[in-house]
Amino acid sequence: MANAKKAIAGYKKAIGHPEGMAELTTFYCEEVMAFLTSYGMEDEGYYAALIRMFEQALKWAMHLPANSRAPFLDRLHRVREAGRNIGWGVGDELGDLWDAVSEDDGADG
Repeated sequence: MANAKKAIAGYKKAIGHPEGMAELTTFYCEEVMAFLTSYGMEDEGYYAALIRMFEQALKWAMHLPANSRAPFLDRLHRVREAGRNIGWGVGDELGDLWDAVSEDDGADG
């Protein structure tokens, strides 16, 4: 996870295009969720890192025009749904973040 976060930070510093940032942060969330769903983890830090990155992914997606945003929101919605099944309050946290963005955007949650 540290290497992935370092790569994302490096991209942000070097290029930082919103669509690229949305892709990298969304992909990170998808991969971490797949790992946690398959293997679980007893380290709260992994769950907290996922929640922080999910928040960033939502922010980057929302910086995009609506037609570019939709695919990222679809992918993040799937991450959010998967989060309901892994415990540690992840589902609640992801849901709260999702709802906050939906309310700000006027979209349905």
